[in-house]
Amino acid sequence: MTGCLPRSVKKVIVPPIKCQGIKTKLVPFVMQNIRWGGRGRWIEPFLGSGVVAFNVGAKYARLNDINPYIIELYRGIYLGQIIPKQVGAYLEAEGAKLLKLGESHYYHVRERFNRTGDPLDFLFLSRACFNGLMRFNANGEFNVPFCRKPDRFRKPYITKIVNQVRALANLMQGKEWRFTVGDWRACLQDVEPEDFVYLDPPYIGRHTDYYQSWDDAEAEDLAKVAQSLPCGVALSMWKQNAFRSNLHLERNWSGYVVRTFKHFYHIGSTEDLRHPMEEALVIKPGYEVEEAELPRSLLDNQMSLLLVADD
Repeated sequence: MTGCLPRSVKKVIVPPIKCQGIKTKLVPFVMQNIRWGGRGRWIEPFLGSGVVAFNVGAKYARLNDINPYIIELYRGIYLGQIIPKQVGAYLEAEGAKLLKLGESHYYHVRERFNRTGDPLDFLFLSRACFNGLMRFNANGEFNVPFCRKPDRFRKPYITKIVNQVRALANLMQGKEWRFTVGDWRACLQDVEPEDFVYLDPPYIGRHTDYYQSWDDAEAEDLAKVAQSLPCGVALSMWKQNAFRSNLHLERNWSGYVVRTFKHFYHIGSTEDLRHPMEEALVIKPGYEVEEAELPRSLLDNQMSLLLVADD
């Protein structure tokens, strides 16, 4: 069945936009640790780059984010309003201007995007900004500086992005996906027992917000709501790094199964965001894959534990 998990991943479908916390390297880890029959909807209240949802490839999905520009780009691809040929022509034209004019053109596009919200300008900024960051100011304006690479959009790079859009468009064909913009609470109001909810909220304590603020109270509310849902649930969250551990997991997700995976983040505005990170996949009991069923290649880099409440 389409979207049924667990499933091994031969080749990860990489989305055309970049953002901090992107789960590209963790897709096999996520998909091989979750058990889900695939009959209901795959629900993501925090879509972000979309890489997990796209690789699950469920027949039915509700994909939500508070960032309207992410949703408009992917909805446009889903509806056939944004097509690979169009993306290639746009990037060739804007890339030529960037090569000729340098960073002034990047800031011209950024200013234009902040006026119009054009999804192709959003894609351009995502691929030409500093360190692959996605950040907006209090007025909702994209404010990441230029990456200082005027030759950013060489032909092979454009071809790569176009192919990513094409792969995504092909994947979406025949799917019944609903794209929404809004708060995570609204996204979780009509969840059914056969659905599966995957949560990838901003990482509490990691300063990786890309559109709105996120604090301890929001994270605690999410834990309470998610644990009351009648369906399968999994949460992606950082567990620990060389400097500290994430106490939020111990305080708010007791009794859930946790699988961990160590890796590096290669984007981030500061050095502490690029150290080795131990990621946690927190899974509602009964929806985890038994360790004996996991491939050895995955087990070599992951650990399993059960969170218990603090005394």
